[in-house]
Amino acid sequence: MADPSHSSHYLRKPLLALEFTALATLLGSMLWFGYSTPPGDILAPVWLLIPAVASLLVFTSFIGLMYLRWVVTAGAERQNRHKLIFALLALTMSSVWLYGIVNTWISINAQ
Repeated sequence: MADPSHSSHYLRKPLLALEFTALATLLGSMLWFGYSTPPGDILAPVWLLIPAVASLLVFTSFIGLMYLRWVVTAGAERQNRHKLIFALLALTMSSVWLYGIVNTWISINAQ
């Protein structure tokens, strides 16, 4: 039977709350920008910090929850392998997020 210790880790509930709050902020800001910006008008780049920070918080909490589920619950004999795979996955996901943010910022400043 599986060990349910991953569901009782003290960081699990705060990470879940952070993830869903940041996701709601991200979706709300996207809707607000869509309705409040007139067609053909350019949104001030400083406003893009709201969805950028919200998406970073979503990814960070998601990565934290993955760490709790994969690395913390792994047995001692497999934990090093899980840490390596997790580190590569977290680095890849963070790089994709950074690439998207940089490309968005460049495309807005090029207009």
